[in-house]
Amino acid sequence: MSLFKARDWWSTTLGENEEYDQGCLSVADVDNSGSGQDKIIVGSYSGFLRIISPHPAKAGDGVQAEDLLLEVQLRDPVLQVEVGKFVSGTELLHLAVLHPKKLCVYSVSGTLGNVEHGNQYQIKLMYEHNLQRTACNMTHGPFGGVKGRDLICIQSMDGMLMFFEQESYAFGRYLPGFLLPGPLRYSPKTDSFVTVSSCRQVESYKYQVLAVATDADTKKEIEQQKIGSGKKLLADWILNIGEQALDISIVSFNHTAFSIFVLGERNFFCLKENGQIRFMKKLEYSPSCFLPYCSVSEGTINSLVGNHNNMLLVYQDMTLRWAAQLPHIPVAVKVANFQDMKGIIVTLSDCGHLQCSYFGTDPSLFQAPKVESRDINYEELDTEMKELQRIIKEATKTQDILPKIEKEDDLTLSANVSPVLDAVSQAVDSAVESEAVPSVTVKFSIRTRLHVQKTVLAISVPPFLALTQDQFIFHSIEPGVAKSVSVSVFLKGNCPPSDLEGSAVVSYNTPTELNPEGVPRVAQCKFRLPLRLVCLPVPPSKAANHKLTIDTNKPPVNLVNLFPDFIERGDDDQVSVLGFQLLAGQKVTLLASKTSQRYRIQSEKFEDLWLVTKEFIMRFEEYFLKQGVKDFTCSFSGPIPLQEFFELIDQHFEFRMNTEKYEKLLSERAVQFRAIQKLLLTRFKDKTPAPLHNLDTLLDGTYRQVLGIADAAEELQNNLFRAFIKLKAATQLIILLIGLWQKLSKDQITFLESTLLPLQQDGQELVLFYTAMLWPT
Repeated sequence: MSLFKARDWWSTTLGENEEYDQGCLSVADVDNSGSGQDKIIVGSYSGFLRIISPHPAKAGDGVQAEDLLLEVQLRDPVLQVEVGKFVSGTELLHLAVLHPKKLCVYSVSGTLGNVEHGNQYQIKLMYEHNLQRTACNMTHGPFGGVKGRDLICIQSMDGMLMFFEQESYAFGRYLPGFLLPGPLRYSPKTDSFVTVSSCRQVESYKYQVLAVATDADTKKEIEQQKIGSGKKLLADWILNIGEQALDISIVSFNHTAFSIFVLGERNFFCLKENGQIRFMKKLEYSPSCFLPYCSVSEGTINSLVGNHNNMLLVYQDMTLRWAAQLPHIPVAVKVANFQDMKGIIVTLSDCGHLQCSYFGTDPSLFQAPKVESRDINYEELDTEMKELQRIIKEATKTQDILPKIEKEDDLTLSANVSPVLDAVSQAVDSAVESEAVPSVTVKFSIRTRLHVQKTVLAISVPPFLALTQDQFIFHSIEPGVAKSVSVSVFLKGNCPPSDLEGSAVVSYNTPTELNPEGVPRVAQCKFRLPLRLVCLPVPPSKAANHKLTIDTNKPPVNLVNLFPDFIERGDDDQVSVLGFQLLAGQKVTLLASKTSQRYRIQSEKFEDLWLVTKEFIMRFEEYFLKQGVKDFTCSFSGPIPLQEFFELIDQHFEFRMNTEKYEKLLSERAVQFRAIQKLLLTRFKDKTPAPLHNLDTLLDGTYRQVLGIADAAEELQNNLFRAFIKLKAATQLIILLIGLWQKLSKDQITFLESTLLPLQQDGQELVLFYTAMLWPT
């Protein structure tokens, strides 16, 4: 037992009831920050991957929340984590995670945070390899002397070495006489792989020998190679150490010779590059992990060795230089640099105790405190408690971190739609088949009472309508100075929109004394576009397949008073019929009865009735409101046109099924295309030329099929989106008619809209919803 303890610089316990081993810990600058500060990467057998950047906490504060940069739960257990140059085309560091049946390579990146909580970190899967055999461990390095990248070798449980040249699988080789897997390391100097077999022998295999050896898929083929032709897999050298090894490490520091360290169950070996023993140390304890970490004098190497007695020992070659106690049994040990602190020792236990420590000379001696017997003065305790409560109450008062909320908003956003269309249309790239596509100007005004920063105005309109500019950025706005911008809106798509209401949102930062960067806030407003933007006045038509009759409780109104923008007002003109031609749809006719209080709206298509019907009812309500009439109501006597509505649902469902069919067919052709590419690449890389067997013709034909199917799938996607907009317009019309039929209140209509219109864009959930409406269980 040592007199000294490892000084705790930072420590924590990861997860609950999780298990770890020596391959679950790695230390590197995995996010490529360039600061020289390492991060700790830990993976568990429960599938959790954590990246930690420790910071020394003040006394009593414990572990800080910002120390944990990233925590992700993966599907499979994590056997080993390594950091290296695993992605082609770049020399940045990436994270390789080994699972029992899969190898995944991730990139780790951080995004600068806007608040005091720090940066945001995330991982992105660069590529993955599905393994045909259960993996045990892996090693990496510049196999074959490649420069600027690292290759990966995985050892399976049945003794196969699988080599991966980053994104592609290279080859696989079985180790001869294999029974149980052992530790595996790559030696860059000799370009060889060192392992310990179940025969308790240290074996070294050259990479070139592995690359040119005869490939075999099974162990039986390995045995047959001894009799038949082919190059057998032979070891470069073999050393019998007489015991099973726990770990292998290959080091080459300055002022020292190249060495191979092997930690056995009872001995510690140091080997030369040709397999000869340089020295060995007999251990009087059961070791758990080790790490050769530096050279402090010429010809010697320092090593850290952990054991099952909660000890961490420092050896200089064979000489014990230091011993310190740990609070746990380490299964993995690393040395890292944190915050200009070099040489911090990172240890991990099998139950998740992670500690960053350093060696000190203060002995850990327990001294019992002196017992003081004195009477308790309760009056002094009450006085002290009241004083502490007063201090706590003052400290917890609301500080000026957030801006004070006034009765008026700090920033107001308003939109003003021009009452007339633009004299010169601003429409560009419109797909509408019309001689002229009109546009209308919308002016937005931003006014603030305070100084605001980073102001961004975003404008959105319904699908098939477009803006000349949808975003404006203002670096700062002074108080009392209004900022105004104008945009033009026009019909771009060859389909009527489902709504004529747009919205604008402005985001800004309000700085405070304690937060000069500013607190993010938003303001928004909505605006209604004119009906004249999407339709033109035309002569009315008597032919129509779909008709709706709206009843009112007031005398008939001249249509000139309701639609002055569609009819030129004349002297004593009584207009009872009006025609609307949708720019991207059919003609809609509005008829007013001369003897009753009824109005009829008719069109060739059911969904085209929506915009005119909604505009008609809105203008009716506004007209009687200006007249001072408050009891005006509209009603619909039915029946609800459900058959037309269901036909649109069937049409949308058919487009959805065809789209999924083409997407599946495109995926199959893409898989076929990649398979042909791999076969051709194999033929081209083969040293012995072989005929292509029309693979190039098959590749060209598959490529043409992929292009044709992709074009058809894109066209189906466009048709599906148009069907979705039509279905949305029909659904809104059905909701309006149900509200007039049953005389629902605004709250009831809002509830009905939230039920029948749950989505604002197309998706699989919308298909399931309308399918349930057609075929309820």
